[in-house]
Amino acid sequence: MKNPEDHITAVIVGGGPVGLFLAISLLREGFHCRVLEKRKNPVPDSRSLGIHPVSLELFDELGITTPFLQAGLKIKKGIAHTGEKELGKISFEHCPKPHNYILACPQFTTEKILRDELRKLDENALITGAEFLGFSEGKFSVNLRYKSDNGQLHNLTTGRLIGCDGANSLVRQRASIHYSGKRYHDTYIMGDFEDTTDFNNDAAVFLPKDGLIECFPLPNGMRRWVVKTKSYIKEPAQEDIAKFIKNRIGYDLHSIESTMLSSFGVQHFMAETFAKGRIILAGDAAHVVSPIGGQGMNLGWLDCREIVRIFKQNKHGSKVKNIEPKSFNSYSVKQKKMVRKVARRAEINMALGRKQSIPALRNLFIKGILRSPLQKKAAELFTMRGLEHWWI
Repeated sequence: MKNPEDHITAVIVGGGPVGLFLAISLLREGFHCRVLEKRKNPVPDSRSLGIHPVSLELFDELGITTPFLQAGLKIKKGIAHTGEKELGKISFEHCPKPHNYILACPQFTTEKILRDELRKLDENALITGAEFLGFSEGKFSVNLRYKSDNGQLHNLTTGRLIGCDGANSLVRQRASIHYSGKRYHDTYIMGDFEDTTDFNNDAAVFLPKDGLIECFPLPNGMRRWVVKTKSYIKEPAQEDIAKFIKNRIGYDLHSIESTMLSSFGVQHFMAETFAKGRIILAGDAAHVVSPIGGQGMNLGWLDCREIVRIFKQNKHGSKVKNIEPKSFNSYSVKQKKMVRKVARRAEINMALGRKQSIPALRNLFIKGILRSPLQKKAAELFTMRGLEHWWI
């Protein structure tokens, strides 16, 4: 068997935001990698849109922040409201600079920027139209198979295979890594509409008796609305979300242009381990948390930071020497702790947004936080600060 230094350092399966970011990070450090992505083009809709300060700091290290700032929109404040009266505000302006805001950037834009940045480093790094089929693992390498969109079969040999291929990860399945968790009863409907509110660049969270309504500004004069529903709506229509919003808080979206509508449920799943032999998992392939709070994509980027750190510690010239299994075992342990913290924060957000029998108690609690010194701590939690501290 050949030495792993003779091969590609890593092959990443999945060219979404996490896989692309990981490839850029590895290439910046001088490692040879390839990304296999089945889709030819970036996702066609907005999907994940919140980029947190911790991620922007990672972008700074890679020198890729500028195009995101040019394309995105800075959210520096959030307003909590019952639908009848304001409960308080949460400001991010006192959070650590320079990124004392959450950047709203649709996922199709995020993927396009990351693809462009990756091609600047290596125009051959991203292989699109590539369907991952499976792998065989040896002592010093991994041999993987994929099929191009013309049906041709290919083989690649690499030192490490990294699964960034989502919640239904085939890499994880082929590695026989157990994936367990639970589904919550919480369901939501969301849509992107022309912004006719007077919130400008502020986010707003409404907490009426019948359940949460959130709205976030988007670039190009659009706004994302998210509404808590009693049950899952399989085929949502604009009439559904408009009716909920009108009945609960009085805003009328019936005649407003919409570019996206979807329903989603909430789940929390995590792989038994994020590393097994020469196989590594990151992003949704390793863990899924509630999208309420917009932390999932950012958590995947934090996975990448730790993976690259381990590669750097074991760098020998432009190659990676044989890495002790305990190095990636520590990655798994560390990131699993972080995932649990993110999941707890998401659960709190969901609980506060559920239908309340006595909403006045919930509202009094939120009002007390937002109108006290605790507002600063709440702002830090909402921007994903303190994940590495055991007490938060």
